[in-house]
Amino acid sequence: MKEKQNPITEDGWSELSRLTAARIALGRAGSSLPCRETLRFALAHAQARDAVHTPLDAAALAGELAADGHRVIDIRSAAGSRAEYLQRPDLGRKLDEASRELLLAEADKGCDLLILIADGLSSRAPSLHAAPLLRELLPRVREMGLSVGPLLIAREARVALGDEAGEIMGARMTAMLIGERPGLSSPDSLGLYLTAAPRAGRSDAERNCISNVRPDGLPYPLAAFKLAWLIDAALRQATGVGLKDGSAADPRWAALLARQACLAKS
Repeated sequence: MKEKQNPITEDGWSELSRLTAARIALGRAGSSLPCRETLRFALAHAQARDAVHTPLDAAALAGELAADGHRVIDIRSAAGSRAEYLQRPDLGRKLDEASRELLLAEADKGCDLLILIADGLSSRAPSLHAAPLLRELLPRVREMGLSVGPLLIAREARVALGDEAGEIMGARMTAMLIGERPGLSSPDSLGLYLTAAPRAGRSDAERNCISNVRPDGLPYPLAAFKLAWLIDAALRQATGVGLKDGSAADPRWAALLARQACLAKS
């Protein structure tokens, strides 16, 4: 009996595809992609669209954070809907009136660090990653002797929303944990943006960014270490293009990497 021939022509780089989530070495069926790869692409595209359009479940996230002992305040931007948020980036950068009044009531307390957790362009990211990241980050922040304000859950928010919120709250710096624009292999990537002396009108050049925070990207312990390192450095100089991330040169970084490698093997 003649052996059935495989209709898929495998790519010579198929061994490398096991080392990355990038779409390489997909093979071909005739002049087209194999059906399995077409279906995988369609699924990834649907997941990316869902990440952008699905509203953040702020109540569920607030409940998880409250269970960890945090005080949570729910705020939103001036964008009245998800559709308006996507079409009007400017509205996502400023608070609505009710949120502004809510924060003004807290303004006399001040804090060293104000943390905002925002939906951004992927509501999945903060829902999945904010709480476990904070469990790694906040002990490091408290070891520095810094005060942390209430956690702000910000809906329909852009990064710059933290500037106005931080200014109102009298924060020395803000850390924005926000859902990043989803890719076709990362619909749940969380970005961290640190801004010293926040005030309305700050530019992105005055911030430091840590990207791709998620278990399949930059794991929580490493992301928390990087952010804590930058917070400590920002106490001595302003954030932005003048502040370079030197966390990888810290001896503790190698120990964290080794620990993550052991966990990955187990």
